[in-house]
Amino acid sequence: MNIPAVIGIDIQDDWAGKTAIVDGYTGTVIIDPDAATLEQMSEKMREDERKQQLLRELRGKETITKSGKKIHLYANIGSVSDVAQVLKNDGEGIGLFRSEFLYLESETFPTEEEQFKAYKMAAQNMAGKKVVVRTLDIGADKQVGYFNLEKEDNPAMGYRAIRICLDQQEIFRTQLRALLRASAFGNISIMFPMIISMQEVLESKRILEEVKTELREQNIPYKDVEVGIMIETPAAVWISEELAKEVDFFSIGTNDLTQYTLAIDRQNPKLDNIYDSHHPAVLRSIQTVIENGHKGGAWVGICGELGADTTLTETFVQMGIDELSVSPSFILPVREAVRNLE
Repeated sequence: MNIPAVIGIDIQDDWAGKTAIVDGYTGTVIIDPDAATLEQMSEKMREDERKQQLLRELRGKETITKSGKKIHLYANIGSVSDVAQVLKNDGEGIGLFRSEFLYLESETFPTEEEQFKAYKMAAQNMAGKKVVVRTLDIGADKQVGYFNLEKEDNPAMGYRAIRICLDQQEIFRTQLRALLRASAFGNISIMFPMIISMQEVLESKRILEEVKTELREQNIPYKDVEVGIMIETPAAVWISEELAKEVDFFSIGTNDLTQYTLAIDRQNPKLDNIYDSHHPAVLRSIQTVIENGHKGGAWVGICGELGADTTLTETFVQMGIDELSVSPSFILPVREAVRNLE
């Protein structure tokens, strides 16, 4: 939303009423700055606005390196209302539509019709551009009361995402029906999260085919959609060559992939100093997934926060990445980074 923010600060009572400077780039908050600091930061703001103006000139231009390598630059969104920001920042599509917002914002299971309207609106507003919808990823840090999920000692590795959908298939089928119906109005792709086995992919595809059969029998139109999976577990990394033969695309979720690879809870602030998404094991996993995906005929993207890290843009392009999906406000900076590459 382009609002500078710093989190994890212990707010003091005597700060009330004082001037404060929030530097979202460095993660710094300055309380009651002196005149010299205030002028220095004001100049930093003006310089940032000049940079933003230059970035805005990249709207409508291709995300392509100087040597002609094209990167598909999509956006991550959490609700239909975010589509406006994607279009404002000239996103080429939506690479991650977090569909769980429909469940988080509801007091009961959203109906097929409610979901259909949301997916249809997103597809229509994107006017033919790709919209990759991740199926329900409830559990772990995203809890919904009416799911009646039991308390878990280790929820990040517990009952969540595709595990819930394959166990409670009526919830899954309702979402798939809504997605397929909405596909008739745009360019929708379906993506399954938290995959660890071939069996999960085959079972998910089997259910999807059954839903397609139901729609055909009811003369309800839909399109054949691309089907992909999230690669966010080490298990998926190491069987990615086989998985690629069963899907159209991979999207690497670097947030969870880093967490599971390093055995570090990414929500534990005590471990921030060793939570390293640039760790060689994480980067080698990404390289492996790209190579194996291409061997199996799948295109490969990144939808985790690492995709917006412009210090790694050149590395990802050299690895052979096909797509990067980032928060809307990062689209133009990443485009600039790509266009500056040889």
